[in-house]
This record gives sequence, C-alpha cells and structure tokens, in this order.
Amino acid sequence: MTQTTTDRPAGRASGAVVPVLAFAGIVVAVMQTLLVPVIKDLPQLLDTAPSNATWVLTSTLLSGAVATPIMGRLGDLYGKRRMLILSLAVMVVGALVSALTSDLLLMIAGRTLQGFAMGAIPLGIGLMRDMLPREKLGSAMALMSSSIGVGGGLALPAAALVAQHSDWHALYYGAAGLGVVAIALTLLVVPESPMRAEGSFDLPGALGLSAGLVLFLLPITKGSDWGWASGTTLGLFAASALVLVLWGVMELRLKAPLVDLRTTARPAVLFTNLASIMVGVSFYVVSLVLPQLLQLPTSTGYGLGQSMVVAGLLVAPLGLTMMFTAPVYARLSAKYGPKFTLILGLLIIAIGYGAGLGLMSAAWQSLVISVLLGAGIGLAYSSLPALIVGAVPASETGAANGLNTLMRSIGTSVSSAVIGMVLANTANNVGGVEIPTMHGFRVSFLIATGAVAVGLLLALFLPGSRSSNKPQLRASSEEDAALERAEQVLRGFQGRVLGADGSPVARAKVTLIDRRGRQAGATLSAEDGSYALIVPAQGSYVVAARATGHGPLASSATHAGDERPIDLDLSLPGETVSA
Repeated sequence: MTQTTTDRPAGRASGAVVPVLAFAGIVVAVMQTLLVPVIKDLPQLLDTAPSNATWVLTSTLLSGAVATPIMGRLGDLYGKRRMLILSLAVMVVGALVSALTSDLLLMIAGRTLQGFAMGAIPLGIGLMRDMLPREKLGSAMALMSSSIGVGGGLALPAAALVAQHSDWHALYYGAAGLGVVAIALTLLVVPESPMRAEGSFDLPGALGLSAGLVLFLLPITKGSDWGWASGTTLGLFAASALVLVLWGVMELRLKAPLVDLRTTARPAVLFTNLASIMVGVSFYVVSLVLPQLLQLPTSTGYGLGQSMVVAGLLVAPLGLTMMFTAPVYARLSAKYGPKFTLILGLLIIAIGYGAGLGLMSAAWQSLVISVLLGAGIGLAYSSLPALIVGAVPASETGAANGLNTLMRSIGTSVSSAVIGMVLANTANNVGGVEIPTMHGFRVSFLIATGAVAVGLLLALFLPGSRSSNKPQLRASSEEDAALERAEQVLRGFQGRVLGADGSPVARAKVTLIDRRGRQAGATLSAEDGSYALIVPAQGSYVVAARATGHGPLASSATHAGDERPIDLDLSLPGETVSA
C-alpha cells in the first residue's frame, strides 16, 4: 500500500530544501555522462572490445532503471530521506571501486553501484510532495525532474577538463567527493518525511525486474557480435519476454507490489510513460555522439579536431539550457497545461536532431544543436511529473512517479545499448583502433529523431488539461493554490481527531480505506486535530485513525456529495456515519 498526504508539513521545510534535493539529483545524474569524454578511448583503457566497453555506461543506466522502483518503495516503507542518503552512499562506494581499478569486470561492478543512486530522483520528488505547499510544488518537481539532464550536461565539460589534464580515474574521485557533499547537505538541511507506507518490500519483484531488464539489454549490446539471428540472441530476448510477463503477473497479484502496474492501465499514464521512454532515448543520443564527433581528428575528413575540454564546453549548453528552461516551463504550463509543454518540447527536440543531420561540419554548429536539444528536453522532462500527478488519484502519485522515472531510465539504457552498438558496427578499423564514422553518427541522430516522432504521436493521445478532472501541478499564485486546495477538501472527508478528554490529537495518522480493503489515502492530523482526505472516486470508505497512546478507531463513510465533517473520537469504539 502507498500513502499520500494532503496536509504537507511545509513548516518543517526550509528554503534550502529544494536546492539541496536538486543538487543531489544533479550529482546522481553526473554518473550517466561521467565517462562520455573518454568513451572513444575506453576499449584501449580497459583492454577490451568496443561492444564490451559500452557496458561501462550501460551498466550504470541499467542499475539506475532497477533502483528507481526499489529505492522508491524502500523510501515509502522506511523513510525517503534515509533511502536518499543510502543511495548517495552506495554511489560513493561504487565511485571508489571504479577509481581503484582498470579491470573491466570490476569497473562494471563499480559503475553498477553508481547507478543505484538514480533512485534519488523519485525520492527527492517524494520528499518535495510531502513537505512543500502546493503552490511551490509544481516548479520544484520540474527542477528535480530536469536535474537528470542538467547533471548529465554539466558533467561533460568538467569531466573533460579532468580527463585531459589528469589520470581518467580522477573522475571517480571527483564523483565520490560530490556524493559526500550531497550527503552532508541532505543531513543538515532536509528533514525526514513522517509519511510511511504499510506492507513489506517485494523482494521477488525486485529480482524479477532486474533479471528481465538484464536479459533484454544484454542481447541488444552483444547482438552484433553474436549475430542477431543466433540462438543466444533470440533465446535471451525470449527469456526476457517470459521473465517480464511472469513478473507482471506476479506484481498484479500482490497487495503491495514493487511497481503498481494497475496505474499503467489508465490511458493518460500509459501514454505518458511510453512518451517518457522516447524522451530518455533522445536525451542520451546527443551525449554519446557530439563529444566523439568534436574530438575526432580532422584527418578523418569529418572529425572536428577539438580537445576534450573544448568539446565538453560546446556540449555544456545542453545542461545549462535545461536548467534555465524550468521557469519557462512553469509559465507555459500554468497557461496551457503540461500536455502542451510536452508536445512543444518534443517538437523542439525533433527540430534539433533534424537540423543536426546537416550541422556536423563545424564546432559552432554543435553549440546550436546543444542549445536546441537542451530547451526541448528541459520542457519535456519538466512536463512528465505534472502529467503523472494529474492523471492518477492522490493515493497513487508516489508509485506512479516512480514508474515514470523507471520508464525514463529504461529509455536511456536502451539508448546507450543501441547507439553503442550502432557506432561499434559502423566504425572503421584504423591501425587496430575502431574509429566511429559519420555514417554512424547520422544513423544515431535518425534513431533519436524516430524516437521523438513516436513520442510526439503518443503525446497527442494524452487528454488535455481541460478534459482532465484531476488537479494539475502548475505554477500558480498563492490565491489559486488556496482555492485548489479548498476544492480538493470539498471532494473528500474532513473533520477532527479527538482524544478521551475531547482535546484535539495532533499528528494522528488518518487513513482512508476503500471497499476492497486497500488504502486510498492517508494524512496526519494538524496541531488542532483537523484532517482532510481527498476521495479518489465516489463510493464507500472507512476512515481510520491511530495515534500513540490512544486506541484505534475506524468509521464507515459513504461519499455521496454531502461532505459533512467526520470527527474521530479515539476514546470511542468505531461507529458508522454517513457523509
């Protein structure tokens, strides 16, 4: 079961919470592109084939995809701040492992540990949802969601500067240092959320998802070596499909699954998640292609002959533009809705990649591509959390956002494997060294353009903001936010929690349970004992209250449009009321 809170303890959150959480997201995202400046040299540095070297990047993305729902569920059960710190600590350990080795298998193991920190993104969004007032939540979530791209873009020039003037292992020491800083800031600034989910951790679900994704991505990466029609390749694809189907059946039967697949049955959620995969694919292509094109020597006939640092600086506007796009998104979304901003972002990405097919002959052209793609990806990434929150009941926002982040991670994982395979397959062997070709770069851009076109088609099927009856998270005025909160309360149950002497009971957990016995919402009572619960749909519910030192109480309540206050007296046995 998952919880949701309608009374966010905003007073506990300082103004530094959002910047600190966004910084943690940026640090985590650095892991995705940390090695891009040296990607062309990885086969020599690790003494392995190019197709094997791509797993140094793919392993991080894969573990990030798996870690997203795992850490999200653990955060719901044991505390989001606690799991955020654990995610960052695992990243630091992984960075140190990679810093101390040049062995391929150990390097992949360290990179896998680094990827587990990707769970920090949905954990940060969850903390914001629990602590921030609604009028600030939309823009904060947009910034946290964009941190994936911002960190990836800003890592390129910094990593290039380090790799050019020092041993490439120093990149990992720097990443470990950033992780330690993020942990310290989180401990000092970010409070723990009081919200907890009921139930247990779905270990079989975690293992099944991990196995299914590994079985799927392994043949994508090695298919060109093994042969696409070989028994090994086809067998792994078939095994992946079987494992993921069985995993899905198992998840649907559990009361507290790792991933709530039922939310994906809603068209708005389904199309948003599928579009998210396409956005993830498109984001990683530019990070893999442009740095290599810029650094190839001019003697190849198409390389631009730039140093690592210059190449990183030319691609850096990708992340910077994403960062500056967040406030633009807030204004556009407030006026036109997140569906509009997602479609606009995808159109800009398509223009960027389309133009990029003919803008590969000069260094300044890479700068134009980076700015265009940064603006488009920033708008698209910022739109996704608002679309998800606006498409599901309040009791399911946590699970739904975790699943959406998983979809984006799968997109970047597939992108890394596919583009790595394309560049390796189209490379020329010059003196025993595999050199990427212009044909490979253009095919990669065409793949990204195709992914964006599919994403755009999916986005068109999303319901418009006017047709949706769910509240959208947009930047708005204090008055608009107050009115929206009032409207939400009128659509649910409200009242007070009272003790034996009739005095109000603060911080009592009030839970809304539907007719199937599932949790439909939860909150904590305020200092004056008041509470408010949103009703996801009309029907019969049980409102249960529990507080330390008091006996539990449950009252039946039927939501039929007449929302009279329901006071819960913890000194009395359960009683039936009509609302």
